[in-house]
Amino acid sequence: MTDKPAAGTRAPHTVELQMENAMVGLRGRDLVSTLRSVGRHGLRHPLHTAGHLLALGGQLGRVLLGDTPHQPNPRDGRFSDPTWRENPLYRRGLQAWLAWQGQTRAWIDESHLDEDDRARVHFLFNLLNDALAPSNSLLNPQAVKTLFDTGGQSLVRGAAQLLEDLRHNGGLPRQVDERAFEVGGNLATTPGSVVFRNDMLELIQYQPMSEKQHARPLLVVPPQINKYYIFDLSPANSFVQYMLKHGLQVYMVSWRNPDARHREWGLSSYVAALEAALNACRSISGSRDPNLVGACAGGLTMAALQGHLQARQQLRRVRSATYLVSLLDSAFDSPASLFADEQTIEAAKRRSYQRGVLDGAEVARIFAWMRPNDLIWNYWVNNYLLGKTPPAFDILYWNADNTRLPAALHGDLLDFFKLNPLTRPGGLEVCGSPIDLQQINIDSFTVAGSNDHITPWDAVYRSATLLGGKRRFILANSGHIQSIINPPGNPKAYYLDNPQLPGDPRAWFHDAQRSEGSWWPLWMTWIKARSGPLRPPKGLPGNATYPALGPAPGTYVLTR
Repeated sequence: MTDKPAAGTRAPHTVELQMENAMVGLRGRDLVSTLRSVGRHGLRHPLHTAGHLLALGGQLGRVLLGDTPHQPNPRDGRFSDPTWRENPLYRRGLQAWLAWQGQTRAWIDESHLDEDDRARVHFLFNLLNDALAPSNSLLNPQAVKTLFDTGGQSLVRGAAQLLEDLRHNGGLPRQVDERAFEVGGNLATTPGSVVFRNDMLELIQYQPMSEKQHARPLLVVPPQINKYYIFDLSPANSFVQYMLKHGLQVYMVSWRNPDARHREWGLSSYVAALEAALNACRSISGSRDPNLVGACAGGLTMAALQGHLQARQQLRRVRSATYLVSLLDSAFDSPASLFADEQTIEAAKRRSYQRGVLDGAEVARIFAWMRPNDLIWNYWVNNYLLGKTPPAFDILYWNADNTRLPAALHGDLLDFFKLNPLTRPGGLEVCGSPIDLQQINIDSFTVAGSNDHITPWDAVYRSATLLGGKRRFILANSGHIQSIINPPGNPKAYYLDNPQLPGDPRAWFHDAQRSEGSWWPLWMTWIKARSGPLRPPKGLPGNATYPALGPAPGTYVLTR
């Protein structure tokens, strides 16, 4: 199939930070150290640098004479305005920037730096070159046109929004108009009740949306770094409503947003809290073995719970598990840690223990620098140069509504990425139980995203092969979030499926078959076969042991 990306490959000159690096963070001293390495290399190899400077000079000479030796990527929307091609001044400016960008990449590729140092230098220069793109200046032709069309008001509005973001958004441009959304107002509106609450989570039981429901319920485990309503956005995108309308009983975990008082909450604490939610779900539904769904770090927590139950010979309390963009195998084919060496990992642990938590806004900033053109400079142009309000998009609002991680869980996740313990029987111990994923012999369904910059699809695939039982793996043509929020009806959506799971993800990819549309209907068929018979739904939420405590979306999700 010609439109498949090569499995396990990376785009040239592209360095992905991925989740590990977001958890570690970037220190200024590491960036300065990289710049010092560049300087030392330039002094030790002056002929190498001089050769590329001469080449750059020759290309700039051609540019001044009107030649166009470089072409921007046709998918790069920054230069789609015809002014970049037709106006002599703009064309020369773009060509000069492309020449500089090409020569810096060639200088790094042909340098005597080792592979890891080249990766770090590429990352740093990619950031610098993207920041220096001519589209980011006030001479952007769209900005100039808008300035004249609005009589200068676009510049005034842009300056006001820049000042506001410097004061209240950490200096980064806002990605969404937050005034357009309200949790419980036009997001997370599916009717339900909180039926269980402990210090770490609330459990929501949703009202039925079908005449009959399957006997076996579904317990959904969201990631701890974001709020649960990624599964319950606007009704058209609500995975919760999709499940309810197809006859599933749905219970949702809503994690508490921790503060410094909760610094000792680690992975074992979250597993114990999740087990309590599972017990409540079993009691209320009358089912001894609910199905589980976990996303991202929620999938890791869910796997740890199953390993804990298996070690205690209680895995019969779970019927099946669905993993959405979840990493259980944290090894990557490419350099997974640009700056995440032993020293920076320990420094990250110390910082979070001193503060008590890892701030979700800090993680969001690192994620934004993974794709700066899409997540930073795009909004720089829209908000400041054009003076427009950022878009009202429910997924972006959810992404901005981040939470904190307690220091102990942050440390556990760093150790997970550093040691990759789940690839070895007993490599990870949770709640006093050694975890062996191969012994988790229940059915599993795993979904990855082909364009996922946070949990790369091949690592998610290898995670699926660690599990015992009957396994199914699906690759959606989306990124980290869109591969989850994948409602039917998107004409661009498709997924790859191959019932065989060989050890090498490239072998799976080669034989996979493409199916048009969302993976949701395929999964619905799979989960219905494991959800028991249909029966009339119960009338009231909760039961005598777990009475309803209040309406959805609950109280924990509203805590900032």
